Amino acid sequence: MNSRRDFLQKIAAATIAIPFASNNVLANKSPYYKPYDGPVLRVAIMGLGSYGTRVAEAMRDCKMAKLVGVVSGTPAKIKTWQSKYNIEEKNCYNYENFDSIKNNTDIDAVYVITPNGLHRDQVIRVAKAGKHAICEKPMAVNAEEGEEMIDACNKANVKLLVGYRMHFEAKTLDIIRMRKEGAFGKVLFFQGLSGFIIGDPTQWRLNRKLSGGGAMMDIGIYSINGSRYMIGEEPIWVTAQETKTNPQKFKEGIDETIQFQLGFPGGAVASCLSTYTLNNLDRFFLNGTEGFAEMQPSTGYGPIQARTNKGELTQPHITHQTVQMDEMAGIILQGKQPVVPVDGYEALKDLKIIDAIYAAVKTGKKIPLNL
Repeated sequence: MNSRRDFLQKIAAATIAIPFASNNVLANKSPYYKPYDGPVLRVAIMGLGSYGTRVAEAMRDCKMAKLVGVVSGTPAKIKTWQSKYNIEEKNCYNYENFDSIKNNTDIDAVYVITPNGLHRDQVIRVAKAGKHAICEKPMAVNAEEGEEMIDACNKANVKLLVGYRMHFEAKTLDIIRMRKEGAFGKVLFFQGLSGFIIGDPTQWRLNRKLSGGGAMMDIGIYSINGSRYMIGEEPIWVTAQETKTNPQKFKEGIDETIQFQLGFPGGAVASCLSTYTLNNLDRFFLNGTEGFAEMQPSTGYGPIQARTNKGELTQPHITHQTVQMDEMAGIILQGKQPVVPVDGYEALKDLKIIDAIYAAVKTGKKIPLNL
């Protein structure tokens, strides 16, 4: 099955012409991997598919987060994960008995890695069980559902974090630092290209009920979110146009390609593309009066490649999900504040933009935003 996650992995490998050291080699040299003796976030993963597996593998190298539990509707997967990751039987759940996790003091947080259309109900169940919720992006299929998730977590006094791994990526953070310091002058333009050719027409990403939409609810969110953290402002309007060349594969409610434009209060504009019909689209470009930043690949699993008018960025690659989970542990256990937020309110802004993009496609009008 072709998917966004397959695409992100393949484009990164195809774009890089030189080999990079393994994570273990980098771990021996990176200050990130200094010995740690402190509290550890004990995590259960809900949804044991390809990305859940990627997160589990990355967590092997975490120092502040540990995989201790699983939630799955497939007994065979649970058995495999038990053996592979040394997970105790009492920390294994299915979707029928999951609510009893509230009595399990060995689990602090549940990472929901399931189809978009299931996020709302599952995160609310996590919150009601008294566990911190980590949810894959997009957080929900629309802003209304996102608000319900935030309210449930607030009511239960638990954290709601969303899997924005790029918010912790070293080259991304360096460009954000340079922009804040004025290295690019007044920012005027951002371009975000996010796309790949999707395969199996029967997969959940092309099922409206499970996905909530098409490419925009999958790969397109990277350009939406990227425009915000690269420019450093919240957009105030959006326009959008949809192109559909294969209505049999991309049925009603499943967008194939959307071009969208965002306007920002400082005068910058963003021009972005989200598509399921073109490969090799993983590029960010930021332009200002004094310089530029370019990333290609910009959101793949890495290594990210980036340069500015001052030259190449050379920070070493560390597996994104490893860094993400350790940083999220710091947020939950120590109250750490990330450079770019990863909480439910951050995710809600993206959902409001997605809602407005679909409204702009439908009406042909410029839709005002109030984030």
